[in-house]
Amino acid sequence: MPWRALPGQVADPYKVWLSEIMLQQTTVAAVGPFFTKFLGLWPSVHELAAAELDDVLHAWAGLGYYARARNLHKCARVVAAEHNGRFPDTEDALVQLPGIGPYTAAAIAAIAFDRRATVVDGNVERVIARLQAVETPMPKAKPGLRIHAEALTPEDRCGDYAQAVMDLGATICSPTKPACGICPWKDFCAARRLGIAEELPIKAPKKVKPTRHGVAFWLVAEDGSVLLRRRPESGLLGGMMEVPSTEWVEGGWDQKEALSHAPAVADWQPVKGLVRHTFTHFHLELSLVAGRVDAKPTLGGTWCPPDGFGDYALPTAMKKVVRLALGKNKT
Repeated sequence: MPWRALPGQVADPYKVWLSEIMLQQTTVAAVGPFFTKFLGLWPSVHELAAAELDDVLHAWAGLGYYARARNLHKCARVVAAEHNGRFPDTEDALVQLPGIGPYTAAAIAAIAFDRRATVVDGNVERVIARLQAVETPMPKAKPGLRIHAEALTPEDRCGDYAQAVMDLGATICSPTKPACGICPWKDFCAARRLGIAEELPIKAPKKVKPTRHGVAFWLVAEDGSVLLRRRPESGLLGGMMEVPSTEWVEGGWDQKEALSHAPAVADWQPVKGLVRHTFTHFHLELSLVAGRVDAKPTLGGTWCPPDGFGDYALPTAMKKVVRLALGKNKT
C-alpha cells in the first residue's frame, strides 16, 4: 500500500492522515488511485491547503462521501495555518481537527507517531470478537470490544501492531471463510475453539433503506449550455455542483408540484428513463424534465456546455442525470 512506510523508514503524517481519511467507509482497492492522484497534485499539506476547494472536490469525484473532501481541505488549512504544517501527535489534539474522529485520531497517533493508541476499525472488531468469542450483537458489542482491544495494545511499536491487526482482519480473519489454520492467534482464539468463528461478530438485522424521489431540471440555453448550480455547503453532497432538482423526498412528486420548483419558466418536457442511485441511508430515484430558455438568464447557477462538465465536481448521481439527458443512460 503506497501510504505505508517501508521497514526502517519513518511514517509521513501527511500520507497517514490522507490515507486514513480516504479509507473511511472505502476499500483499499478504491482508494489507491485517488491517493496517488492527490499526492501528485498536492505533495504536502501546505500545497493542499493552498488549493481551491472546487479543485479538491473535483479530484475527489468518484470516491464518494464528499463531506470527507470538504473536511480534508478544512483540516489541511488548519494544520498549515495553526500548526505550521505539522500534524499534532496526540489523540486529544488530533481529534480537534476537522474531519478527524476518535478512530482516525488513534490511527494517526499510532501509525504516524508510534503513540500508544487503541485503533479499532471493522477489521479489528471482527478479530477481537472472535478472539474473545463475544456473542453480543453489533453495534451493542462495540464498547466491550474496545475494552478488549485496549487491553491487548502494547506499549511499544504501536503503529506496527495497529496495522498488523487491521491486516489480520482484512486478509486472514475475513468476514467469511476465515483462514483459521494460518492465523498467528489461532491457539488463543476462543471462537475457533468453540467452532463459531465464522458466525462472529453477530450483526443486528439491517434496516430497510427508504427510497426518496426527486425531479431534476435539464435547462438548456440557446447556445447549448446547461444550467448547473452548487449545492449548499452543509448536508449531503455539500458544495458540489448539480443539475437543479426538487428536494428528495419519500412519497414522490406530482408534476404540478414539482414544476413549481423549476429554476425557470419553460416548456418542460419529461425525458424517458429514470436515474437510480444509492446513498448510505437511502435509495434515490430521479425523473428528468428538459426545457429551453432564450439567452442565459441569471438563475443563481452556472451555465456550462456539456463538454465542459469535466471542469466541475459533479457527484456520481449527477453524472447519471447527465447521461440520461444526453441519451447515454446507464443508470
